[in-house]
Amino acid sequence: MPLIVQKFGGTSVADPQKILAAARKAVRAHQQGNQVVVVVSAMGKNTDRLIELAKQISAKPAAREMDMLLSTGEQVTIALMAMAVDSMGYDAVSLTGGQIGIKTDSSHTKARIHSIATERIKGLLDEGKIVIAAGFQGIDDDLNITTLGRGGSDTTAVSLAAVLGADQCEIYTDVDGIYTTDPRKLPDAKRVSQVCYDEMLELASLGAGVMHSRSIEFGKKFNVPIHVRSSMSDQPGSLIVDATDASERPVSGVALTRDEALVTIVAVPDVPGTIHKLFAPIAEKKITVDMIVQNVSSDGKTDISFTLPTEELSDAISAIEEVLRTLGGRVGLTDESVSKVSAVGLGMAEQAGVANRMFRTLADAGVNLQIITTSEIKISVLVKRDIAMEALRTIHSEFSLDQVQYTPNTSVAAASRSTQDAEKVLDVINRLQQSGMEALMIDSISLDQTQARITLQKIPNQPGLAAGLFERIAAAGVFVDMIIQSYGSDQNADITFTVKRDQLAAALKVAQAVCDESGCAGVDHKEEIAKLSVTGIGLRSHTGVAIALFEALASAGINVEMVNTSEVQVNVVIDGSAGESGLAKLKEAFADSLK
Repeated sequence: MPLIVQKFGGTSVADPQKILAAARKAVRAHQQGNQVVVVVSAMGKNTDRLIELAKQISAKPAAREMDMLLSTGEQVTIALMAMAVDSMGYDAVSLTGGQIGIKTDSSHTKARIHSIATERIKGLLDEGKIVIAAGFQGIDDDLNITTLGRGGSDTTAVSLAAVLGADQCEIYTDVDGIYTTDPRKLPDAKRVSQVCYDEMLELASLGAGVMHSRSIEFGKKFNVPIHVRSSMSDQPGSLIVDATDASERPVSGVALTRDEALVTIVAVPDVPGTIHKLFAPIAEKKITVDMIVQNVSSDGKTDISFTLPTEELSDAISAIEEVLRTLGGRVGLTDESVSKVSAVGLGMAEQAGVANRMFRTLADAGVNLQIITTSEIKISVLVKRDIAMEALRTIHSEFSLDQVQYTPNTSVAAASRSTQDAEKVLDVINRLQQSGMEALMIDSISLDQTQARITLQKIPNQPGLAAGLFERIAAAGVFVDMIIQSYGSDQNADITFTVKRDQLAAALKVAQAVCDESGCAGVDHKEEIAKLSVTGIGLRSHTGVAIALFEALASAGINVEMVNTSEVQVNVVIDGSAGESGLAKLKEAFADSLK
C-alpha cells in the first residue's frame, strides 16, 4: 500500500477551521488507498507567544527548559488534528517526537536527528490508523525533550518519509509551490513544476522561505520526492526531485538574503593556518559564515572578507578580535547595510556566459557589486541593501524567469521511488546508524591541476567593471571557472578568477588592458595552482566542514590562496606543487564521512 507523509506548517493549522481543512486532506489521501502520516507545526504564532512568555520570566532562560516549553505548541496541534480526523469518522493517533522514537543529540534548541524508530508508526498504520506526528521535536539519550530549530517540522516530515520508505512527502504551506523567486517580494515570480535537490538547497539557504535547507538535505541524502503544495487549494504544486528537465535554463531561481553583514579583516599574515585560526572560534559559536573571500597576498599580508547574518555580527567580531591580538591584523571594515542576491541553476555548469550576463544587467541598472562569489550552480553578489530589490528584479527579468511556463507533472507516480532507489536508501540509513541520520556525507574529494589564477589588484569599485572584464574575457574565447571579488576598506576591489592554463596568455592580455584603462594597481597571476573540492550533503549546516578543511591543510603547511563555498561544495585554491599532498590530507580528514 502506498505511504504518504503530509506536513502542515503553522499558517496551515492556525485556527480550528484550518485544522479541519488539513484533516480533510489527510482523510482524502487515506480514502484513496494510502497509508498516511501527518506532521504538524504549532498553530500560527503560538511558538512566538511561548517565546515571549519565556522572556517575561527570564532574560536568559535555560535551553533545556525552552525546549520543554516550545514542544508544547506541537502537542496542542497534534491532539486537535487527531480530534478533527476522528470527527470525520476515521481513526487517528497523535504522537509526540518522543513517543514516535525520534532520537537526537543533546543540542537543545538546535538538535540533530540520530535515529528514528519505525515499529510503532508502522504498527499503527497497519491497523488502518492515520498517524498525527509532532514536528520540530525529539528526545535525547537521557529522555530530555529536544527541538530541531528553524524549519524543524519540515525536517521531521522528510526524515519520517525517509525511514518509512514513503512514496512521497507532501509539504503543505501558504504558497502553492516553488517560485522563481519569493512571490511576496516580486509579483512577477512564476511557479515552477520541478526543481532539483541541489538547486533547492541553494535557494533554501538563501532565504527562499518555502523550506529549510536541513529538510532538503534529508531529501537528497535519502532520495525522498518532496511535493510542495498549498494548504488552501488543490493546486498541483511543485516537486523537489533528484533531477529535472530544466537544465536548458541557465538560471532556475533568484533569491535575496536581506539582512547580511560584511566584515573585512586586513593585514593578517598570509601563512598556512591563518584562515583556520580566524574561523575556528566563529564555528565554535555556531555562527553561520556565508561568503568568504581572500585577497591575493601583498608583502606577506592578506585581507579576508566574509558575510554573515546581521544579528550574529557582534558575536563574530568579539571572537575575531581575540584571535587578532595574537595573530596580527585588524578589523578594517564592518557594514550592516548590505544584502546578498544570488542566481541559482544547474544550467550554469553547461552554459558559458551566465556570469557576464548577470554582471552586465546589474551594471546597466547602476547596481555596484561589493563582493562576488561563484560556484558550479550559483552566482552571488553583495550589494547595498537599499538597491537589493532592484538587483533582484533586474536578474529575474534578464533570465526571463517572469516568462517561465508552468507544466504540472506532480503526481505521486511521477516522483515515486523505484525499488532499486528504496534499497539504496536503506543502505544509507544502515550506514548512518552509528553517526546519525544527519551526519555529514561526502560524495567526493577531487583535485584539479589544470587551472591558473589571475588577479586585478585594487581596481576602482564601480558599476560595470566586472561586467566589462568578463565580457572581454569571453570574447577572447576564454572559459572562466571560479570568480571572486573582494571589497577593501580603501573602497577598491580585487577581482580574482581562474582559467585553464592553456588560456592564461589570452586572459592575461585582456586583464592587463582592463587594468590599464581603469587605473588598477596591477595584474598578478600564478600559472600553477591546484583546486581542491569537497562535495557532499550538509556542508553548510555542518559548520565545521570548512574548518576541518582549513585545519587539515594547515597541518600539512599548505597555504589557502582562494576560498569558494556553496551548499554542496567547498573549493579552495592552493599552490600547484601542494595539490597531491593536499588531496591526501583532505581524504584523511574526511575519511569517516566519505561514501
